[in-house]
Amino acid sequence: MAKNIIILGTAFPFRGGLAVYNERLAKAFQEEGNNVNIQTFKLQYPGFLFPGKTQYADWQAPSHLDIDASVNSINPLNWIKIGKKIKKLKPDILIIKYWLPFMAPCFGTIARIARKNKHTKVIAILDNIIPHEKRIGDKSFSKYFSKSVDAFIGMSESVLNDLNIFDKNKPRLFCPHPLYDNFGEKIDREVAIEKLKLDSEYKHILFFGLIRDYKGLDLLIKAFADERFRNKKIKLIVAGEFYSDQEKYTALINELNIAEHIELHNRFIPDPEVGIYFGAADIIAQPYKSATQSGVTQIGYHFEKPMLVTNVGGLAEIIPDNKVGYVVEPEPSAIAEKLLDFFENNRTDYFAKNIVQEKKKYEWATMTNTIYELYKTLSNDANKK
Repeated sequence: MAKNIIILGTAFPFRGGLAVYNERLAKAFQEEGNNVNIQTFKLQYPGFLFPGKTQYADWQAPSHLDIDASVNSINPLNWIKIGKKIKKLKPDILIIKYWLPFMAPCFGTIARIARKNKHTKVIAILDNIIPHEKRIGDKSFSKYFSKSVDAFIGMSESVLNDLNIFDKNKPRLFCPHPLYDNFGEKIDREVAIEKLKLDSEYKHILFFGLIRDYKGLDLLIKAFADERFRNKKIKLIVAGEFYSDQEKYTALINELNIAEHIELHNRFIPDPEVGIYFGAADIIAQPYKSATQSGVTQIGYHFEKPMLVTNVGGLAEIIPDNKVGYVVEPEPSAIAEKLLDFFENNRTDYFAKNIVQEKKKYEWATMTNTIYELYKTLSNDANKK
């Protein structure tokens, strides 16, 4: 039976992985015959709190989705208004993608009011419950949010373990991050190289996404300074906007004297260009110092690219070591050794063949079915009372 579903969180006109995720989840639910609405922000972050150049997309709105820009993340009167609105609409399921304690007062208040209709079940999809970059009040905020939710989905086992700090009793299930398959078809390497004005004689390592300190770009730069890379035609592409101090990274590159071997594309990469960067890459590097899961790995799977990840958080759960790529310790020497192994032993075809099989685990239907399962559990529990 078709469900009425509201997704509360980031979507167009905002950009970034959260928007991509919520919009793709809405599409998956729609394709299964459900009625879906997204309640997104009219104000997500106050400008002084936002580290990037802009929060907004510069492309057209998705025509197939019902999106209302209605939520103000810092206005309690707005939270009450939106909570009452959702309470009255009586969706079967209210889905909240939770990634940052800053959003807990907003999301938690809306959910508390909405579920007073005794019909709506609130299910949170947890990117993190404990953030990578910790701030005072994080635990209190996440505790407030967790009390407003009926059930949880963790996209890594490490997140579900962290959830125990705040709640041990409510239903919860593990479901890995689905594929980001909405960036178009694979682009031929030579076409991608030409579009980015790169030298086709070189192989390329890609570091992709918003640049924050916990993502370990400094570890990758130090690894890439290994002299053995200089004897090969290999370049490192860094594609993403700096949300951390860029100067310390450029200073490190200059100190190591490797600037001519790095393609630095310091800007937010819009959705229509994502496939070009992955098309040009031979291997994707994610040298994170801490992590739960990452949407970049799921873009990598979609474009069938070998990946190197560090053994932190939930990354190793989705990248089988020496099968679709490498899992290494977050140390420059370990990162360098495996990247050199990839190029010296020409692992591309072997990894790519395995990726084709491994990526089947990450279909969107797996996520929607997990949500249905939790909803059924919650409904059965309610009927017993």
